[in-house]
Parts: sequence; C-alpha cells; structure tokens
Amino acid sequence: MQVIQVKDNSKDLVLVTELPPFLVADLIKCPSLPTLPSVAIKILKIARSENPSVNDYANAIEHDPALTMRIITLANSAFFSRTPTRVSACSEATARLGLDTTLAAVMSFSLLQNKGIDAYYQRVWMRSIIASLAARQLAINLCPDMAGQVFTASLLQDIGIIALRETYPKDSNTLYTEEALSHRQLSESEQRLFGCDHSQVGAWLAAKWGVPVALAQRICDSHSEYDIASPDKLCVQLSGPIADAWLSSHPAQSLVTVIREFETYQGAHTISLRLLLENIKQQLPALADMLQMVAPPLLDNESLLSEAQQLLFKQTLQLNARLESQQAELASLRQRQDELEERSRTDRLTGLANRAWLEEQLQKRFLLCQEQSLIMSVVFIDLDHFKKLNDKYGHQLGDQVLERFGKALQALIREGDLAGRWGGEEFLVILPDEDARAAQVFAKRIAQRLEKTPMAHNAQEPIHVSVSIGIACLDDGGFGSADELIDAADKCMYFIKRTGRGGIAVYGERGAQ
Repeated sequence: MQVIQVKDNSKDLVLVTELPPFLVADLIKCPSLPTLPSVAIKILKIARSENPSVNDYANAIEHDPALTMRIITLANSAFFSRTPTRVSACSEATARLGLDTTLAAVMSFSLLQNKGIDAYYQRVWMRSIIASLAARQLAINLCPDMAGQVFTASLLQDIGIIALRETYPKDSNTLYTEEALSHRQLSESEQRLFGCDHSQVGAWLAAKWGVPVALAQRICDSHSEYDIASPDKLCVQLSGPIADAWLSSHPAQSLVTVIREFETYQGAHTISLRLLLENIKQQLPALADMLQMVAPPLLDNESLLSEAQQLLFKQTLQLNARLESQQAELASLRQRQDELEERSRTDRLTGLANRAWLEEQLQKRFLLCQEQSLIMSVVFIDLDHFKKLNDKYGHQLGDQVLERFGKALQALIREGDLAGRWGGEEFLVILPDEDARAAQVFAKRIAQRLEKTPMAHNAQEPIHVSVSIGIACLDDGGFGSADELIDAADKCMYFIKRTGRGGIAVYGERGAQ
C-alpha cells in the first residue's frame, strides 16, 4: 500500500518538534501505514475550499462506485431517512446527510476498513468523531465561517495514533491499550518513546497523503498550548478534552477540567456547554451506527453538569483553603526570613546595627557620595572608663549601661541615619548629607543627654557615664575609602581620650590631628 498518494506536502509543514529521522524512516517502510484513496483526498480539498457544495462532494464521490453505494445506503438508513422516499443518486444522498456527515463517512470508510474489530482503534475514532462534533459547535459560536474546516481538523487530530500503532505494534501493546492513560499523559509517553507525539505524526501523515498544508498544520497544533488569539485553532484544541470527558468512566470529574479550561478563555461566556453536550448527544448515535460501532452510553447532561459544578465548587473551596494555608505559610516564612536578616545585622545587646552591617552600609554610602558628589559625616564614640565601671560594679551592670546607651543613641538619630556598635564600648553613627558642624551639634546632644540621664543605678545610686567623640566629614579630607574616613574619626576620638576624655574632636580642626 503506497504512502504517498497525490502530492507530498510534508516539506511545507512546520512541526512543533521535527520528527526524528529513525521515526520517519520506519513510517515510510511500514507496509500497513494508513493511506487514503484519491477520492478521499479530493473530498478533503473540497472541504477546505471557501464554499464547498453538495454537487462538489457528489461529483468527487461518484468516481468511487463502492464508496458511492455506501453513502447512498447510509442516507437510506432508518436514522437518516425521514421520509419513505429512497434516494438513488449520490447528490441526493449527500444533501440528505449534510456535508459534515458526508465528510465523516468518507474518512471513516476510507480509514477504518478492516480495523473495526479492534476495540482500541474504535475508541480512537470515536474520540475523533465526538471531538469533531464538539469543535463544530464551538466554531458556530466563536468563528462560524470556519466551522467546516474546524470539523475536518478535529476529525483527523488522532490519525497519528493509527500510524504509530501500525509502525510499532510491540510498543503499542503497552502504550495503546483499553485502559489508556489520559490523552495528555499519552502524549507525554509518546514524547519519551518516539521523540514526538501523535499529533505531529498525524500532521506529517496527512501532508504525505497530499492534503492541504493548512489542514495538516491544524492537526499538528491540535494538542499544543491553547491559542486564545486564534479562535479556530482553539476550537480544535478544546475539542479533545471534551471528547475525553464524554468517554471517561468518571465524566463529571473530567468535565470539571473542561469547565476550568473554558474559564481561561475570555470568550467562553458566549459558549453554552449544556447546548454543546446536547448537540453531541443528538448526533453521535447516527454517526456510530453509520460506522457500525457501539456508541458510548448517552449522558444525562443536566445531572452531569450539576454534578460537575458541585465538584468544581468543592475543588475551588479546597483550592482556596490550600491557597490561604500556603499564603499564611509563605507570610510566616517571609517574617522568619526578615527576622533572621534583622538578627544578622543587629547587635543583640544594644539593638543597634552590628559592625558587619555598619561596614557594608558605610562602603555603599561612601561610593554613592563619590558618584553623586554628596557629603557624609561619621561620629565615633567611646564610653569613658568603661573597664573601671565593669571592674567596680560587674559585667551585668556594664551590659545594662551598653543597652541603655544604645537606646539613647537610637532615640537621637533621625530617619536615614545609622547607629551601631563598633565593638566593646565603641559606637559609630553614620550621618548622610551632614557636614562636620552638624555632626558636632549631634555629638553635643549625646553628651547633654548623658549628663542629664543616668545609664544605670547601683543601690539607688545613679551612674552617669561620659563619652569621647571623634568626627570626620568627607569635605574635610581627601579620603580615598570608607576605611580612611573611619580611621580619621577614630584618631580624633583617641585624641580626646589622651587629653582628658569627655569631649569632642573634629578631624581637620587645630589639635585634633
């Protein structure tokens, strides 16, 4: 049986994933690969034209006498014959059946052939029939001018399964079974096994048959991500999940997935899922009878939709509960992270910034001042006679002094300033946008606060402390780094300690060097 019947259009096809060379070679060598007679290919081309007519279909079908007789017999069957008058011409039979049913009949008679005894083959084709009915109903709402083309593409979306089963019969025994995976899982398994899925194989096969490239491309795109920008393509993509729900052993549960997918499309409000399912229910028995196939049990659409809506509501509640729980957990984790970050840059005793955070921030602010020609001052503070205080009153009281001094210092700085513990009894304050004079005013406020406020009490005896303070401002020296700026303030502070303590020295002023 020849694979290429008319014109090979596969080279003009744009596949999502190129078929692996080994797969193409095996498909071409397969002696039982599905093929189409020329009349079926001609019917497909007519179906893709702008205004296909009954006469166009009939003229093409009449070139195959056996197919003509089957179409006439079908039109005279009990389901399609609404009057006692029997038809004897192909044009009359096509008019009675309608173009879409005629197309489905031609494709089914051409492809099913002797495969009818295969239960899985029948299930695949039944899925295609249901999908085509669903796609046409969707297209009537979303893109009525393309309803016929959408019907055709949906009808052929799974022909790749037929090709893969014929080419790899051993693999098919485990992959394609009665207890099949979901269609999405099936595609994933095909990707792992063959390097592509059946939608791409089906598109390639259709192009090999000589069908128009646009139709083959729709088959290729039938299983891809929803394309909401292309309503006709979306109709084909949504049709498969609807067919899966119809054939599912748990249709209500499967229908929940369909409803959710409808909600992702902004035009879904124009579609009545109830009417869509009713349309399938009305037409499916006739098509199944035409193919001598057993139709799946007809569904009670009202009960089915009601159950699906209840399941959807229940799932939504569960989802919201999980979402709230996850959000609470996430907020807790963020709070925990914030606390850990705060701890990583905070001195535990005083609550001020620790040395590492001071150094990091000073480096950043120093570079910013250089880039934008800004000023900044640093104030270096040392508590006087702190060792003697520890020796006399003990380390516990000494820690109390450090803690209260940290709170006093924090109360004196403004927003944007940064105060921290440099180490031991030494403290550092960064004052952005402040010159040496403003820094000196700030330092005096510290000294005044300490004069008025005791930092601890021993047996009701207030304990006051004094501080030695050194100040350095970027404007007062050619500092090449933040370290040089700190070093200048540190030297000024030690100048005060050497000359009696309890004072303030500014870098650059007489005697401070």
